[in-house]
Amino acid sequence: MKLFLGKKVGVSKEEKELPYYKFFERDMAKIPEEKLKLLDAPQKIEIVPFEQKNLFLSDEDKNYCQIGYGVTADGTGFVANETYMPKVTSEMLDWWFPWHSVGSDLRYKIWDAEDHYFARADKADYVCDEKIPVNQKTWGVNHYILEDVGNGPDFLKLCFKRPKNFGYDEKIIGTEKCNSLVCAIGAGNCAAAMTHKWYSYKDGVMFCSRFWIGFADVEGEIKKTLPEGVKIPVEVPKGLFAHNIKEFSNLAAILPEVYAENKNNF
Repeated sequence: MKLFLGKKVGVSKEEKELPYYKFFERDMAKIPEEKLKLLDAPQKIEIVPFEQKNLFLSDEDKNYCQIGYGVTADGTGFVANETYMPKVTSEMLDWWFPWHSVGSDLRYKIWDAEDHYFARADKADYVCDEKIPVNQKTWGVNHYILEDVGNGPDFLKLCFKRPKNFGYDEKIIGTEKCNSLVCAIGAGNCAAAMTHKWYSYKDGVMFCSRFWIGFADVEGEIKKTLPEGVKIPVEVPKGLFAHNIKEFSNLAAILPEVYAENKNNF
């Protein structure tokens, strides 16, 4: 598994002429050393069970893993991460997730210039509709993605959900420990349930990620689909953790400036 190659993806002549190409040209943000050290240390403590995921939203999951990865007793994998993002606001993140899925592929590339190729929404008209509240622009939208999480470029379909359709109690959203969120089911080589939530912290936000690997949407019900007796190889959550700490360290560095210059440009 090759996690950090340092080689950027290709860009077109047209992409180089876009005003936000300058973010692609910059060096990737440095990953905190304490997170890099965790790459060789799978966590023995598991993340909050998927069935109790509302504990994550309400910040009542402190007895579970907050930063790390591993494989649980039932064979499913998990990834947890927290990223402090100075000078980032909740509004910026509500905007970022739909914005990078429409327009030029460069929008996705600037997030992680070494691993992101494209992310394309299947309902661009909905995403760009000014009548749709920005924090709802991912609801029911699929993102078709090409990215590298350690084993070369791979296709992924991220099916974003309205929180209640993911099984969340929407009364928790908009509270002190969950200003907003996005949630999705990843349908690819290894199905997974994913949530990113964020809340105000110091002079920015705390951005919290959770992945439950081996879960899928089966006729509207999100549940474990990993066969009994099968275990997710630890390399799978390790690669996803490495990718997560890399891409969100970089997003924290560029988002305030990207938002300031492009917030009115869907």
